[in-house]
Amino acid sequence: MTLAIGFVGLGNMGGPMAANLVKAGHRVTGFDLVPQALEQAAAAGVRAADSAAEAVAEADLVITMLPAGRHVLAAYDGGLLAAARPGTLFVDCSTIDVADARAANALAVAAGHRAVDAPVSGGVVGATGASLTFMVGAGEADFATVEPVLAAMGRKVVHCGPAGAGQAAKICNNMILGISMIAVSEAFVLGESLGLSNQALFDVASTASGQCWALTSNCPVPGPVPASPANRDYAAGFAAALMAKDLGLAANAAKAGGVPAELGLKAAELFAEFAQGQGGALDFSAIVTTLRKENGQ
Repeated sequence: MTLAIGFVGLGNMGGPMAANLVKAGHRVTGFDLVPQALEQAAAAGVRAADSAAEAVAEADLVITMLPAGRHVLAAYDGGLLAAARPGTLFVDCSTIDVADARAANALAVAAGHRAVDAPVSGGVVGATGASLTFMVGAGEADFATVEPVLAAMGRKVVHCGPAGAGQAAKICNNMILGISMIAVSEAFVLGESLGLSNQALFDVASTASGQCWALTSNCPVPGPVPASPANRDYAAGFAAALMAKDLGLAANAAKAGGVPAELGLKAAELFAEFAQGQGGALDFSAIVTTLRKENGQ
C-alpha cells in the first residue's frame, strides 16, 4: 500500500532510508536543516519541504531520524505534533534514551497521535542497501501498521515490546558491540606483541570460539576483511562518536537501574575518551589505534 510519509532528518542515515521508501513506491516529503542533505534527498525522489511542519502536514506516517533525545522531544513539542493530522503514526528511528523515547510516546499520544520507537542497526551501509535491522517498541496494532514500511528500509524488523523497548534493545545490542570491539582489538594488539600475524589470529578466531561480528565483519586491523574500515584509514561506517553516544546511553541506563555492568561502563569510558577530537569522526574500530599507543606500538 502506498503511503504519504513525512521524513524529518535526512542525514547520513535518514537520507538513504527516505530514498529506499521512494523506491518502494511511497510518497515521501522530507525536511532537514542542512540544505545539502535536503538537496541529496530531493535528487533521490524525496519531495523537499520548506519546514518540518510542512513535511508532516499531509502524512499518514511520520519518521524522525535525529541526533539525540532532546532533538526528538523538541521537534515533537515544537510543532510536528501540532502540524500533523489527527491519528498520525509517529515513528522515531533515532537512537535515544529509553526515558526520552517513552516521553516522546506520551507527548504524541497526548496530542491525539500514535507513536513507535524503532531505532536501527546496520550503519550507513545498511541504510543505503536497505539491510537495516529495526528494533521496535510499539503496541501490536501499531507494529502491524509500521512493519511493512520498515521492511522497505531493512532486512529484519523485530517487535521488542511496548514503548521504549526498541531503544532498550538498541543500547543493549550496542553495549555488546562496543565491548566486543575492544576485546577483539586488545587480542590483536596482544597477538602482535607476541609475534603473531594478524592474518593468523584472524584465521583461527574467525572459525573458533572467538568469532563475532566485530572480528569477521568489521575487523579492526587491515588485511583480513577487505571491506572493513581498517582498510580505508578507518573511514567511518559507524563513527566512534556515535558508539560513544550509544554506550553513554547504556551506561546511564545501567546506573539508573543499579545494574553492575562493569565492562559496559568501562567501554563507555574508553570510547568517550577516544571520541574526543579527531577520533570521533573515525570508525569505532579505530579504537585499536589507542590500544596500540598504550602498548607502546
